[in-house]
Amino acid sequence: MINGKKIALYVTGGIAVYKTVDLLRELIKYGAEVRVAMTKGAAEFVTPLTFQILSKHTVYIDTYAEDDPSIVNHINLADWADFSLVAPLTANTLAKMAHGIADNFVTSALLAVTRPIFTVPAMNGNMYRNTVTQENIEKLSNRGIYVMTPDTGFLAEGYSGEGRFPEKSRIIHELEAFMREKSESLPLKGRKILVTAGGTKERIDPVRYISNDSSGKMGHALAVEAWKRGADVVLISASQLDTPDYITRIPVESAEEMQKTVFDEFDDADAVIMAAAVSDYAPATVEKQKMKKKDTLTLSFKKNPDILRSLGEMKKTNQVLIGFAAETEDLIQYAEKKLNDKNADLIIANDVGKKDRGFNVDENEVTLLSRQSEPVTISLRSKSEISVEVIDWLVKNMN
Repeated sequence: MINGKKIALYVTGGIAVYKTVDLLRELIKYGAEVRVAMTKGAAEFVTPLTFQILSKHTVYIDTYAEDDPSIVNHINLADWADFSLVAPLTANTLAKMAHGIADNFVTSALLAVTRPIFTVPAMNGNMYRNTVTQENIEKLSNRGIYVMTPDTGFLAEGYSGEGRFPEKSRIIHELEAFMREKSESLPLKGRKILVTAGGTKERIDPVRYISNDSSGKMGHALAVEAWKRGADVVLISASQLDTPDYITRIPVESAEEMQKTVFDEFDDADAVIMAAAVSDYAPATVEKQKMKKKDTLTLSFKKNPDILRSLGEMKKTNQVLIGFAAETEDLIQYAEKKLNDKNADLIIANDVGKKDRGFNVDENEVTLLSRQSEPVTISLRSKSEISVEVIDWLVKNMN
C-alpha cells in the first residue's frame, strides 16, 4: 500500500521526534516518496538536516521562506501529497488542528490538505486523558482524520502511562489499513481470496508429532499482498507466525483440519492459494497418552487427503486455483505434472533442497507454471517480493 505513494510527513514538537526519524526511514524502505515539514518546536529535538538527508528533500519550517515565487510552499506540499502523516502529534498541534488554527507552516499546510490525513498522537498521559484533548480527538475523527491510539508504556517523565509513541510496526500496519480503506481503485476489491500456510502437524501422541520445515512465511506474505490489493483474505494457517489484525486467520494443525476448513470456505472464494506444506502422511493411530521410551519404535502411517486435487475437482470455472510444488529434484518436471493432475491454474515450483531458499528462510526462488504461458522464473529474492509477482499474476488471470 505504501509503495509509490507520496507522503507529507508533518513533525511536531515532542520528545518522540527522534522516533519519527526511524519511521521516515521505514516509509522510504517501503517505497514511499516522503517530504517533511516541521514545527520550530520539533526542530529543537532533532535538526531539520537529519530529515533532509534521509528524505533527500528540503525540510519546510518557515511559512514565509518562499524561495520559488511560482509556488506557495505550504499549499504546494498539501496538494502534492497522496497522504499526510502527522507524527508525533502533540496536544498543542492536535488542538490547533481541531480548531482550524494556522499559525505555523505545519498547521497552515494541514488546513489546506484535501486528501486523507493520518495522525500519531504522543504526549504525557495526563495531557492525553484530559477532557479537552479527548474532545479534540473526537472532532478530528468526525472529520475523517485518522487518530491512532497511543501505546501505554514508559514515558519521558520517568513513569509508565498512556500516550507513548506507538511501535513503528504498528504505525505501518494501521497506516496501510487506512490507505487501503481510502483507495478507490483496488484490483481485488470485493474478491474473497483463501490462502493456506505453514506445515501441518500430524499427532503421534499428546506431545509428539511429525511435520516438515515449512515456516508459513510464503503463505503469510501472499495473504498480506492479496489484502493490499483489496481482497477479503481468509488465511488458514498451521504456522506460529503472527498475523496482522486486518487479516481473518483460522488456525489449524493437521491436514484433516486444514481440509475441512478449506472446504468450508471454498464455495464463495474467488481464488485459493494453497501455500501450505500439507504432510503427505499421518500416524494411523494417535495414542491418547504420552508414549514411553522403547529401544525401537515402529509407526504405521495413513495417507493424508490431497487437498489441492480435491479443490481441482470441485472448482468452478470462475475460481482460480494456485498450488505449490516443493521439490528437491526434477523440479519443473514434477511441477508440470502437478499442474495437469491437480487441475490447477498456476503451480509455483520451488527447490526446497537448498539452505538459502525455500522452507524456513526469508527468501525464495520460484518458477511460475501455467497453461497460459511459458514458465516464468522469479530469481532469488524476499518472499514478500515474490508474493507481489504471484498476486500480479492472479490479478491478470482472475477473470
